[in-house]
Amino acid sequence: MEILMSILAGILFATAIYNLLQKQMLRIIIGTLLLSHGAHLFILTMGQLKTGKPPIIVEGVEQYTDPLPQALILTSIVISFGVTSLLLVLSYRASKLNGSDNMDELRGSEHE
Repeated sequence: MEILMSILAGILFATAIYNLLQKQMLRIIIGTLLLSHGAHLFILTMGQLKTGKPPIIVEGVEQYTDPLPQALILTSIVISFGVTSLLLVLSYRASKLNGSDNMDELRGSEHE
């Protein structure tokens, strides 16, 4: 299962980098979103996928699931949601002011 999750995280990272290198703002935002989801899967995979084990250490229980990756991912989901919302608002405002979402057109000239 870890191999499948690693491959899926790699696909998400590759797709995210492809989208981050594009010139449209919406693709850059989608790339940022995919990058955060790839990181979530990567953290979950590195925490070892164990099912059916308790997430706490109790006497007599030798096999347990580490709750730290789930807590990190939950925090990361909230942060990535906030960053995505901010990027969407900023890109909407910039495209309304400038009439374009192309990064080359938003850059302006060297003499400005």
